[in-house]
Amino acid sequence: MPDLVRCKGSINADELHLSRAMVFAIEEINNSTELLPGLRLGYQIYDSCASVSMTVHLAFQFLNGLDPVIDAGKDCSQSGMVMAVVGESGSTQSISMSRVISPFNIPQVSPYATCACLSDKQQYPNFFRTIPSDQFQAEALAKLVKHFGWTWIGAVRSDTDYGNNGMASFLEAAQKEGICVEYSVSFYRTHPHSRIQKVADVIRRSTAVVVVAFVHSGDMRILLEELSREPFPPRQWIGSESWVTNPELRKHSFLAGAIGFGIQKSVIPGFRNFLLSLSPSQVAASTMLTEFWENAFNCTLKKDGAPQKNVCDGTEDIQTLQSSYTDTSQLRITNMVYKAVYAIAHAIHNALCTGGNTTAKCDKLTKLESKQVLSQLKKVSFSQNGYDVSFDANGDPVAVYELVNWQKSESGITEIVTVGLYDASLPVGQEFRINRNITWLEHSTKVPVSVCSNSCPPGTHKVLQKGKPICCYDCIQCPEGEISNTTDSADCLPCHKEFWPNAKRDMCIPKSVEFLSFQDILGITLATASVLGACLAIITAAIFFHHRTTPIVRANNSELSFLLLISLTLCFLCSLTFIGAPSEWSCMLRHTAFGITFVPCISCVLGKTIVVLMAFEARLPGSNVIKWLGPPQQRMTVVSFTFIQVLICTIWLLLSPPFPIKNLTTYKEKIILECALGSTICFWAVLGYIGLLAAFCFVLAVLARKLPDNFNEAKLITFSMLIFCAVWITFIPAYVSSPGKFTVVVEIFAILASSFGLMLCIFAPKCFIILFKPEKNSKKYVMNKN
Repeated sequence: MPDLVRCKGSINADELHLSRAMVFAIEEINNSTELLPGLRLGYQIYDSCASVSMTVHLAFQFLNGLDPVIDAGKDCSQSGMVMAVVGESGSTQSISMSRVISPFNIPQVSPYATCACLSDKQQYPNFFRTIPSDQFQAEALAKLVKHFGWTWIGAVRSDTDYGNNGMASFLEAAQKEGICVEYSVSFYRTHPHSRIQKVADVIRRSTAVVVVAFVHSGDMRILLEELSREPFPPRQWIGSESWVTNPELRKHSFLAGAIGFGIQKSVIPGFRNFLLSLSPSQVAASTMLTEFWENAFNCTLKKDGAPQKNVCDGTEDIQTLQSSYTDTSQLRITNMVYKAVYAIAHAIHNALCTGGNTTAKCDKLTKLESKQVLSQLKKVSFSQNGYDVSFDANGDPVAVYELVNWQKSESGITEIVTVGLYDASLPVGQEFRINRNITWLEHSTKVPVSVCSNSCPPGTHKVLQKGKPICCYDCIQCPEGEISNTTDSADCLPCHKEFWPNAKRDMCIPKSVEFLSFQDILGITLATASVLGACLAIITAAIFFHHRTTPIVRANNSELSFLLLISLTLCFLCSLTFIGAPSEWSCMLRHTAFGITFVPCISCVLGKTIVVLMAFEARLPGSNVIKWLGPPQQRMTVVSFTFIQVLICTIWLLLSPPFPIKNLTTYKEKIILECALGSTICFWAVLGYIGLLAAFCFVLAVLARKLPDNFNEAKLITFSMLIFCAVWITFIPAYVSSPGKFTVVVEIFAILASSFGLMLCIFAPKCFIILFKPEKNSKKYVMNKN
């Protein structure tokens, strides 16, 4: 195997391990009777020193082949042009190499370059990889962060194509998941110490507990060494596959609990034996292996003609060497190299050979061109050691990651443990399969919390804090009449008009329905007063009927008195129609019954007043007025006045009758069942007509109040009308301003107060005389003749 191009610095055992995996795969293919039978693959290994300039230099170097094609019948180690490239490991170097070799249609298969930008076939038409793109990893990391409820994180990246592009994809995916980033900083291992120190200080001072690190393994080592210089608050590290599966970083104890995605572990039969089978002749023949051997055993291989110190004496046993070169416990990227070599071999096989694996025949004389290999690579699909290999239209494989967790064992050693799997090919929401317990920072089994603001409970909504990301907010209680029934609700929703929020404002409940019912104390009181008033009117009528022949009853127009008492009974009872849940019939009945029953009362009182006045006029010489005020005329007067009110109420019921409604505006938290007036004009016409009769009666009573007889009733009627008018004048503003069921209460109170006023003022003095002062129940007393 030819020597590596010399680079400054010491050899990287990990990269040597990967180059040996390529050699192992090639030798395995060359010894195979199924894949490329009768053909041997040649190879050349170059060391790019992780340098872009060196990568470009080497690309031009192997492009300057002697012949434009490879003759399969010749020895490839002597002449020929490169048909395919395995590498580079780094994304930046892979980008540079792809731009150089793509015009020559030379396919490039990288086992470790993950930059999503390399999936762009317009720019990199010759690029393939066996490791998933960072686009898949970035989306997986965002879903992982969201899965554990973290919305406030810090972000650190390598200042390379790998880090910058990977972090850009992650931040885009995180934004879609509603995750906020407190800070996003970048660095590279060759940056000044002050730059790396600044990044470390940002991590120390931040409030975000979770840190997502999209960092190269070598860069991560530099950052961790800087962080370990000073103590800092515990952080939950989320790692990209570049470093989270690197066992060399486990020495930093504060990384315990870290989780991230790694390439699937694999088994390559015979590979460990191959690594440990280095012979002295192999080591001596290769500058690369010589350097590795000398570094591993701290001795110098003897070279002819030069004095040596600490010469390797041949007792060095690679079987006992503990190094990343010999470590095959977690073959992750190694398998990517292995699959890359086999993918190229299958592409060449498909271009040169016909028949199946067991009957394949290859034409050794066919001249193979790199563009044929490029074309066949797009079609390869095979399985090697149980691992499927294929490429999509972008040259990417199916994205499958292991979810790994850094757990401390009982012995205190940090181990990288696989706790689950992520498969991007599964349906959305089913990509994760976590099958083991996860250990978090500080050896906790409880998922850490990393949020800018705590979750808003149901009943509240989020209000963003000015000048801060959307994850920083205050929890404000929902406004009156609105609810939120989910955690972290952005808005509150108004309840339906017949519902109202509960005390916690997390659900809508039916509004309480309110009306003046017979179960209310107020309703019971008013109903009792109504029945009592009706009973009182009936008792008074009974007393008057029993003493109907006495002077007091006869002197005060007994017929109108009985009619008045019957009307008052109906007035008291009509107030009962206002109590109870309004219905279509009760609404029409209560207002019309009230209007119609009050008119006979006022008509009777008016008739009494007119009779008193006319009776006094009749005693004057030459007056014949009394013949026009007999019982028939009095009855006709009452009927006529009542008929007018009946006509008004009939028009009201025909045009726009009262109807039940649900009042949703007076009180926000309850529904008032009440009767709408229908036509307000008719309602006020009914009241106005009653008021007109009452005012006319009051005026006549005032004129007759000083007539000489003891019981001409004028004084009593004056007081009763004064009370009646006062009650109904105060009723108007009280009725208009009273809320809810109190509107009905005011109306009932006005009916009862005016009815009791008429009862007590007109009939109480007479009943008192009849029952307790019978000596005054005489014609002499009534006529005021001593």
